Amino acid sequence: MSKLKWAAIALLLATTVLLAQDTPRAEIAIDYSHLQVLKGYTISMNGGSASAAYNLRDWLGLAADFGGYHGYPSQSLTGETFTFGPRFTYRRFPRLEPFAEGLIGGSHFNANSGGITGGGAEFAFALGAGLDIALGHRKKFAIRLQRDYFWVRSGGAFTICDRLSAGLAFRFGEKRSTPSR
Repeated sequence: MSKLKWAAIALLLATTVLLAQDTPRAEIAIDYSHLQVLKGYTISMNGGSASAAYNLRDWLGLAADFGGYHGYPSQSLTGETFTFGPRFTYRRFPRLEPFAEGLIGGSHFNANSGGITGGGAEFAFALGAGLDIALGHRKKFAIRLQRDYFWVRSGGAFTICDRLSAGLAFRFGEKRSTPSR
């Protein structure tokens, strides 16, 4: 019976070590973003976004996301988003790290038509999910694919925006190896 007990303890320790994940202290991502304003008609905008996250635990981080966009084919519509909140990451796969986030903050969209400019800063709320695909064995860099839905308050009503992003994530800081739970 003693051998069975030691085998169970060895299996438990091996499982704990295998489930331990290297969690970076912080992450920064730079992305190309395509934003569509969905309000009875579709307005497409191209731009970029940058985000940073500080990881409190292997599964929980605090994220900040900033984006800037220009409408096309005319450049008469521009916009910025700035949101903050929690990011939840699942770190049990060797190279893939899916995440979800819920962010609140603000937005500023500006339309220029015939010399008349209008716009203003308004409340924004975003729900999103993404996937980091780690590059290399040290996992300091990753390809990030992300989709977010923004609810932007404009003129007293909420407008929904759909954002698709792709870019690179950089991970840095002291890595902590903690068991995932």
